[in-house]
Amino acid sequence: MKTINELQDEVIEEFSDFEDWMDKYQLLIDLGNEQEPLDEKYKTEENLIDGCQSRVWLQADMEDGRIVFQAESDALIVKGIIALLIKVLSGHTPDEILNADLYFIDKLGLKEHLSSTRSNGLLAMVKQIRMYALAFKAKEAEQA
Repeated sequence: MKTINELQDEVIEEFSDFEDWMDKYQLLIDLGNEQEPLDEKYKTEENLIDGCQSRVWLQADMEDGRIVFQAESDALIVKGIIALLIKVLSGHTPDEILNADLYFIDKLGLKEHLSSTRSNGLLAMVKQIRMYALAFKAKEAEQA
């Protein structure tokens, strides 16, 4: 199993193949399109992320001590962004997710190249993922 940092480095490398931001956007859109569509039953109000301009649903499930994320968005670029976050963070323990330094976001230059609303949306997605990790961690502590 790869670490979060190994996965971040893979993503950084994948994007470094392209100089032009149009190509990077295309890569984001492709990543979003490769993602499994989210089951309709998860497209609920509770799963909608606050603070995103477009609609983004995030579903989290605990499997063998690791959190598995699934998500979907009705906007292409946003779908790509959440796909990136899932690629890096899904399948890790709550602690690994909470302690992760998500340096790939800065390395890719995502914040600079996204509109401010999308950039805020990205931060909202990260925050929501961490909230799930905290909740699962608390649940684990109760059961211990």
